Amino acid sequence: MEPSSRSRDASPAGTLVAAVLPAGGSGERLGGATPKQFCAVQGRPLVSYTVRAMERISWISDIIVVVSPENIETMKSITEKYGHERVTVVKGGVTRHRSIFNGLKVFAGSELANHLLQKPEVVIIHDAVRPFVEEDILAKVVMAAKEYGAAGAIRPLVSTVIASDADGCLDHSLERARYRASEMPQAFLFDVIYKAYQQCTDYDLDYGTECLHLALKYCETNAKLVEGPADLWKVTYKRDLYAAESIVKDNLSQQVCVITDVKEAVAQVGFLFHESLKRQIKVEAVSLPLSKNDSHLQNIFSGQYYNFVCVNDKKYALEETQKLVDMLEKRNTPLLDPVVLILVQLDISEKVSFSIGMEEITGIKKFAREVKKKNILVYGLLMQYKDHLLLQETVNSAAALIMALIKDRNPELIGQLLVANLLKYSTNTGKSLLLEANIPTTELLKQIMKY
Repeated sequence: MEPSSRSRDASPAGTLVAAVLPAGGSGERLGGATPKQFCAVQGRPLVSYTVRAMERISWISDIIVVVSPENIETMKSITEKYGHERVTVVKGGVTRHRSIFNGLKVFAGSELANHLLQKPEVVIIHDAVRPFVEEDILAKVVMAAKEYGAAGAIRPLVSTVIASDADGCLDHSLERARYRASEMPQAFLFDVIYKAYQQCTDYDLDYGTECLHLALKYCETNAKLVEGPADLWKVTYKRDLYAAESIVKDNLSQQVCVITDVKEAVAQVGFLFHESLKRQIKVEAVSLPLSKNDSHLQNIFSGQYYNFVCVNDKKYALEETQKLVDMLEKRNTPLLDPVVLILVQLDISEKVSFSIGMEEITGIKKFAREVKKKNILVYGLLMQYKDHLLLQETVNSAAALIMALIKDRNPELIGQLLVANLLKYSTNTGKSLLLEANIPTTELLKQIMKY
């Protein structure tokens, strides 16, 4: 989901800015064969999120991603697959500092003879495994670097730092209030940090970890420290990947568009969905003829929504659903993250039971599997109500299922038909009763599982 940009007044206007993203780590602390920067989060490599965080900022002219030699083709394929622009992939060195130095050399003309990039006034250095960096902190460190020569984000220490003696016993502790944790992003006047790396000793290149220290040691540039937000943390361990996925899902679950046909009964349900869902999520509700190519509908699908609820009273209208998928594919921004498309089928017939044919079930599942390849997750929801007194409660039940699908974004559930039905109202107790509808037989369920 694309975060909102801050105002242009606060951006480093008129400053040529580039970014270098070291992404050459092996991921030893994470465990597993895949380096953490290439681990999938919601089906997309972690490094792609960080690149996109830089890419969406118009005043960053070039993005240099530095990877180990064996991962150059992997990174190039990621750049192509996810439509990343302004990205140059560079071969890294054996250590972090040597990789960053290689990234800086691109602007000095010694790395890409046929593709010399314009030397920036300010260069941002940011870890490729810190995907949630926002424009606000990037702008702050860039502006501070313009004034002081170097700047870096910091955060308060969470734990007290202690030192041990030769016997492994406590020697002393540091006063936590006086110290800060050095974070990313950091920014430098290009000439300052490039000069520092040129003068750097082999020892510092091989064992150093702090870029701000190099600017101080070799260029006598005392960095300005900028208090950063809490979301600058680095993906280091496997649990961090789970946390990253949770944040991505939460970001994608902030708003939903409810689309209904113009029929009165369907539009009424759409209005009730809006009222029920708006307690948990930002909702836009529109009522349009789904069978027509409406320009307003196309504009909605071309926007920043990643969740759609389409309400219809036609049985398994896959043809109309395909039109919605086509609109999603034509949107202005690429589908970098999975889009949730929930098809709500209204059943207001007088019959208490309903039947599902194998042909319909397999058709839905096949369709969902095909569009999943396009990063669209299709779910079905059958909403039954036989008593208008129960309509609001049925909508609330369906809304709960919709929120669960949006928040979980589980690809294993695509093509499934969930049911929300409150079919009877007790005049004696004034309470609704949940009645089970006729579900497929055990034998039919076994057949379904084969598909």
